[in-house]
Amino acid sequence: MLLPVLEYDKARHANVRMAQKNHAEEQQHEHHPTHHIRPGKTMTGGDVFVSDLSDFETAVVEASREMPVLVDFWADWCAPCHAIAPHLDRVMEHQRGRLRLAKVEVDEGENMKLAGRYRLRGFPTLMLFVDGEEAGRFSGARSTQWIEHWLDQHLDNPRG
Repeated sequence: MLLPVLEYDKARHANVRMAQKNHAEEQQHEHHPTHHIRPGKTMTGGDVFVSDLSDFETAVVEASREMPVLVDFWADWCAPCHAIAPHLDRVMEHQRGRLRLAKVEVDEGENMKLAGRYRLRGFPTLMLFVDGEEAGRFSGARSTQWIEHWLDQHLDNPRG
C-alpha cells in the first residue's frame, strides 16, 4: 500500500521540477531579448541580428568590411551562453553605431558547420570580424567591462 504513494510522490516531484525548469527558462529568455531574435530579424536599431550558415559569409564576413561584427556562437542548453547575454546587451548599448552583433545558435539547422569551420571548442565563443577577417575571439562568460576592454584592444577606434 505504501508503494503507490511513493510512485505518486515521485511523479508529482518530477512534474514540479519540470514546471520550475520551464518557468526558469521562460524568465531567462524574457530577460535576454537577443535570444528571441529570429533569422533575418534585428533589434537594437539593426545592431543585433541573427545569422546562420546560409547568410554568414554575406551578413558577417563581408559586412565586417563596412562595420566590425562580433559573432556570438551560442546554444540554448549552455548556461554560460545565457549568463553572457545581458552583458552583450549592455555592450551593444554602449557600442551603438560602432559594432554589430550577430547571434548564431549552433544547434539550429546547419549552424554546427560554422562551429566546425572556425574550430570552436566551447560555447559561448565570441569572434570579432573586421575587414572580412577574424580579428580576435574568446570563449566563456565575461563581464560587460571585460568585453568592452577586449573590444577596445581589438578595434582601431577605442571609445573616448
